[in-house]
Amino acid sequence: MRTGFIGVVLILTVWISNASAGTILVVGDSISAAFGLDTRQGWVNLLQKRITEQGYDIEVINASISGDTSAGGAARLPGLLKEHQPQWVILELGGNDGLRGQAPSQLQQNLAGMIDQSREQGAKVLLLGMRLPPNYGQRYTHAFAQVFSDLAEQKSVSFVPFFLEGVGGVPGMMQADGLHPGLTAQPILLENVWPELQPLLNKPE
Repeated sequence: MRTGFIGVVLILTVWISNASAGTILVVGDSISAAFGLDTRQGWVNLLQKRITEQGYDIEVINASISGDTSAGGAARLPGLLKEHQPQWVILELGGNDGLRGQAPSQLQQNLAGMIDQSREQGAKVLLLGMRLPPNYGQRYTHAFAQVFSDLAEQKSVSFVPFFLEGVGGVPGMMQADGLHPGLTAQPILLENVWPELQPLLNKPE
């Protein structure tokens, strides 16, 4: 009887330790799709490994598409939310909007809608901020970066100010095209995300 009791206690302990079980949905562009790399080497897959190693029973779904814009992500999101029913949503979009010179106001509208939709489905949201190279002009690059910080404040959403911190423009970190992070950059991207994401995983409903 005592052996059986211990077994039940162990099962309950495991169940309690995995009480945060659920799904993280990553909606991003080529940076999260690990463009130019084996997807197993990308930061999203490293995130799954980190989460598993730390004892969370959480699945990471990578719904990132190379070349995607905030408009594309906004169009895809309702179906993704319905299919995966995530408890957490990481939004990594906007870079392609900026590279194409699209209006920051439209980017803000698209991301705001995605934040609202995710929260309406009961998910916690982490917004990954982006910045543009200086050759796009000070006025535009400032307005672009401001979109993310403004949204974080207006929506009271968890926020990484610059997802490519320590990577963008750093020698040896980017691929030959100068736009996509290389293999050595992937662990840094994970470390940029983790301090903001982990509290959300442990935060009670």
